[in-house]
Amino acid sequence: MFPEPPLGPPAPPAPDGAPVPGPNLEFSGSTPYEEYVRADVLSHLQQPLTDDPGEMSFLVTTQVMELWFTLIVHEWETAARGLREDDVPRAMAALKRSTYELRALNACWEPLAHLTPAQFNAFRAALGEASGFQSATYRRLEFLLGEKSAAMLVPYRGAPRIHAELEKALHEPGLYDEVLRWLARRGHAIPGAVVHRDVAERYAPDPAVERVWQQVYAGDQHSPECRLGEALTEVAELVWRWRNDHLVATRRAMGAKVGSGGSAGVAWLEKRAAKHVFPELWTARSHV
Repeated sequence: MFPEPPLGPPAPPAPDGAPVPGPNLEFSGSTPYEEYVRADVLSHLQQPLTDDPGEMSFLVTTQVMELWFTLIVHEWETAARGLREDDVPRAMAALKRSTYELRALNACWEPLAHLTPAQFNAFRAALGEASGFQSATYRRLEFLLGEKSAAMLVPYRGAPRIHAELEKALHEPGLYDEVLRWLARRGHAIPGAVVHRDVAERYAPDPAVERVWQQVYAGDQHSPECRLGEALTEVAELVWRWRNDHLVATRRAMGAKVGSGGSAGVAWLEKRAAKHVFPELWTARSHV
């Protein structure tokens, strides 16, 4: 029997004339790549409910968004932990990574934003009461941004594990809480009522916090406080872009119709897009 011919063209010779070895093609089970990435699992999670080709685009894009949510939550939890431990470089690195990930997340709106109303309507009924509003991982992301509300746990009462995770996140300090506590430890005049606030409640802007950021931005532009402020502002801007892109994609696909899951649709998204996270970082700029 003749040996099997090599796959592809022969490997180019190494500088010393020896052949360059190709990749290993023999494995006893699945490939190490599959065992690590679980690509086969990921590529078989899609179960469209209609024959419309646009539904596959909607489904895959939404699942990709969920993966980005998971990663961004991980980054912001890492940043919060770094600040809690006064490890600012660790926090800054996580925030910086999250800005790249937010840009990739925001790009996910592209395929959805270009569905015409007729194309979206072709499979929309299959969604039933499903809505991105119900995403548990996105809810954790919002909690980290200070958008806390116990009422947001209600949809998950039938899923005990998810409900417990969200309840834990509800009662933990958000990213901005850890920022303000770090500023207080650095000697800045963050009010005690802010430092010791009930973190299960939605964050409300405080004039004294605005004055602290005003002083930070009027001072040394290379200080850790100023660099952290700019990293947070970049995150906040990208979150705003996410919300605005969501609004535009929804308006293009369905106009002013009632949203999935019974929300007010575009009207609700307009209200969300008008809000800024880390609010004093924005208002302080008017006084510098």
